[in-house]
Formats: sequence, structure tokens, C-alpha cells
Amino acid sequence: MEIQARGKINWTLNVVGRREDGYHLLDMLMQPIELHDTLIMEKAEGLSLSIEGGEGLSAGEDNLVLRAGRALQARTQTAQGARLRLIKRIPMGAGLGGGSADAAAALKGLNILWGLGLDLNALCRIGETLGADIPFCLHDSPRRAQGIGEVLTPIESGVFPLVLVQPCAALSTKEVFGAYHSASFSPPDTQAAIAALKRRDLAALSQCAANVLESASIPLRPPISQAKSALLRAGAAFAQMTGSGSAVFGAFREEEEARKAWETLRRVYPVCLLTKTAL
Repeated sequence: MEIQARGKINWTLNVVGRREDGYHLLDMLMQPIELHDTLIMEKAEGLSLSIEGGEGLSAGEDNLVLRAGRALQARTQTAQGARLRLIKRIPMGAGLGGGSADAAAALKGLNILWGLGLDLNALCRIGETLGADIPFCLHDSPRRAQGIGEVLTPIESGVFPLVLVQPCAALSTKEVFGAYHSASFSPPDTQAAIAALKRRDLAALSQCAANVLESASIPLRPPISQAKSALLRAGAAFAQMTGSGSAVFGAFREEEEARKAWETLRRVYPVCLLTKTAL
């Protein structure tokens, strides 16, 4: 069995509170992208993982794919196993949700491979114990995500050509949230952003969307701001850091515009990818 694990972008990200256990309460508009990892699985004795690409990524028990498989085994009390092979294409530490997408693919795929019959809600309940973006990746469609990421509402959006740039070293989510509390920021107008996405209006979106973690991340990694400016100069109608960084994406109106920008920027940035949003 082979499953695509699609990455994601954040059109908006707002921090709206904090729970007593320390988890931040978020309000985000997210959309899958065509850029994906691939998870290949077959029945086997035990549960094992090998990885192609993803230099430095552990294939041990700390990997989210194996953690998802173990959680599924524990939830269903199954003794079945699988041999898993993960082909990495989504940059790591980028805010593109690669690890969460891989875990979601493992939950979906193993549920089928092992004939467990769990529905999407049951998989999401397992997923949210492993990572805040996993329920979104399980739904794999444009959504507003609230709470710690588990409250999901469908939104309408379009297919937009994208150029993704990772201009600097990865940022840890913990590092960014630590800096966030001392940063000044302008929150997004989420309702206006939902309306702009529904109209496929990138100009309007640029006036109301925001990622509040961007202002915390830029002092830690100034190249994020430089990459955002470079994307806008190259013709992007909208540019923003995604997630907690360090990737920045530019959204374009036409594929040819995006391709020209990619041709220019890939000479400057070693990690520069041409893709598009997905529905």
C-alpha cells in the first residue's frame, strides 16, 4: 500500500489563549499542498521503519510514524505488524507539517492494512495525542483549526500556484513560542480571510491574513523576512511564513508567474520548491 502524505500551509495563524496545561489555543486557516512525502507499507512481523531522504531524521521509536503505529496498536490491541518505508520530500523544521502528515498517513494506511475499521473521528482522537496538526492532516482539506488544532471546520479555497523557500536553519516550535510572548504582532482578521479565500482573492487576503508567529521568528532568523520580500519582488500576490517557520511561501495568480519566480529564486535559495495548494 502506498499513501501520499501532503504538506500544508497556514494562511493565518493566531494565538488566542493558553490552557492551564501550557498548550496554546490557536485559530488557524490551513490548506494542504501538492508537495508530499510517500509512505509505503506492507504486512510484516513487528513494526519497522526505513527512510529515504530526510537527512538526519531518526527512523527509531521517536519518529512520529512509528509512534502513530504504536498508538494504533495500543488503541485496537492488535498484534499485527508492518514494514514501513517513508520517502521524504517535505523540508523538515519548516512549518509545512511534514511530520504530522507522515503520522496521519500511517494512521490511515495501517487502519486499512490491518483491517481495523476505525472511522476518521477515532483516528483523529489518536492523532491529537501525538501532534496538534495531525487531525488536520487526517482530514486533508482546507480547514479552520481551533483549540489546540483539534476543532476543525471546512472552509472554501482555491488552487493557487506556490513557491516555497526555506531560507535558513530550522526553527523549533518551542523556540518560536518562547519568543512570541515578547513580540509585538498584528493579529489576522480570520473572518475576512475566510471570505477572501472563498472568493480566491489574494489581494484581499494580503490585507487581512497574518501569522502572529512571524514577528517572533524573524528576530531569531532574519532571512525569513528577506525571503518574504524576495517572493513579493518576484511577483507573489501573497507571501508569508507558514506555521512556526522557517519556510516562507509565495502564492501566485498564474502558474507561469510562479514558475518564473521559482526559476529566479532557486538560484538564490538551495531549498526552493514549486508546488500548488490542494483541495
